[in-house]
Amino acid sequence: MGNVTEVKENKMGIMPENRLLLGMSLPMMISMLVQALYNIVDSIFVSRINENALTAVSLAFPIQSLMIALGAGTGVGMNALLSKSLGEKDFDKVNKAAMNGIFLAAVSYIVFLVIGLFAVNPFYASQSTDPQILEYGYQYLTVVCCFSIGMYAQFVFERLLQSTGKTFYTMITQSTGAVINIILDPILIFGYLGMPKMGVTGAAVATVVGQIVAAIMAFIINQRKNTEVKLHFKGFRPNMHVIGQIYAVGIPSIIMQAIGSVMTYGMNRILMVFTSTAAAVFGVYFKLQSFIFMPVFGLNNGMVPIIAYNYGAGHKKRVLKIIKLSIVYAVAIMLVGLMVFQVFPRQLFALFDASETMLAIGIPALRIISLSFLFAGFCIVCGSVFQALGNGVYSMMVSIARQLIVLLPAAYLLSRLGNVDYVWWSFPIAEIASLTMTIIFMVLINKKVICHIGEEKPLDRKADF
Repeated sequence: MGNVTEVKENKMGIMPENRLLLGMSLPMMISMLVQALYNIVDSIFVSRINENALTAVSLAFPIQSLMIALGAGTGVGMNALLSKSLGEKDFDKVNKAAMNGIFLAAVSYIVFLVIGLFAVNPFYASQSTDPQILEYGYQYLTVVCCFSIGMYAQFVFERLLQSTGKTFYTMITQSTGAVINIILDPILIFGYLGMPKMGVTGAAVATVVGQIVAAIMAFIINQRKNTEVKLHFKGFRPNMHVIGQIYAVGIPSIIMQAIGSVMTYGMNRILMVFTSTAAAVFGVYFKLQSFIFMPVFGLNNGMVPIIAYNYGAGHKKRVLKIIKLSIVYAVAIMLVGLMVFQVFPRQLFALFDASETMLAIGIPALRIISLSFLFAGFCIVCGSVFQALGNGVYSMMVSIARQLIVLLPAAYLLSRLGNVDYVWWSFPIAEIASLTMTIIFMVLINKKVICHIGEEKPLDRKADF
């Protein structure tokens, strides 16, 4: 058994780089594509109601992305502490990390329950004055927030499985939730199979039901298969020290993801000045681009542990090879996305039953925004390289600069020219700024870290983390 364990522990240091990267990344890429499908189906079916319904769902995105940021960031922190404690064979701390992670998920749910009950109307009123958009938005976002318990439970129980290496089960739970959502969407929105016709509310109900079922599955699998983690709810009390350790890792991740929420809210405010159709176009773009970006994020999730392992082991050549391969694959994926957005924008909008007005705004939008794909693949991979080498602050600085310091001000200034087409150019402009910063930081990290890999003993470098 000892030899088998040794081979498993060292495959990241000995397996051919290309096979290793693809082997670790492909399952995550598939899982993320399923999640992208999950996100886009709601909008496709809602667009069949009318354009205002699509706009209302699009305007909900900042709150939804904030919910995801809090859940995913807390999960990252819990994962890091739990995995570290497992490595140290500190099983008491493993269980404390798990139980406090569950507690934080419950607290997160309560926060968004309050938002769902009291803040949805003011949130929509700050973006639109159209009574139908306000009504649709209230129906959709109230359900999503008030029943977000499923989403937060799914996050925490799937993260528990991931942290102990049981990623196959998370693919099952995520896929099941997505399929349930896809099946229920038309049934609940349009009232098929004897169900009441619920409209936009039906889309929200389909989403939360899928999340709740996936969460229940993940909980049951944890109880039956995850022997490393023991969940004891009786007599539990929150441990502030453990919570502090979870958020020490989780808060930077939450901030990075929450930046996207602020950016989308700001863009919606800018676009609604022109027309609600422009905001709907922006929402459609975000759904479509997830099919391009999600595989790159999956590639990153496979790349990061390989780089971190070989950094610790002092294998400089393997680190450089993995970085180069990852950049090549990411750029190739983004170039395919660029080609699709340039050649088939009309067909992509046809999925959302787009009106001629939406096509007039949307076709130039997709073609202009997708020019940023030329640089995005390189920037995304390098951002994850920074994190893998213990310099996550570089990633956060690039993200803040791109979305808040460059993109939003550029979009606002371009909107003052009076043509909505100009606003879309803020995306390539922001990506060029991101590229510039990323290259500077990559040169710095190469000089400070990569060039010195293998010069020190791995034990001496653990302080970097």
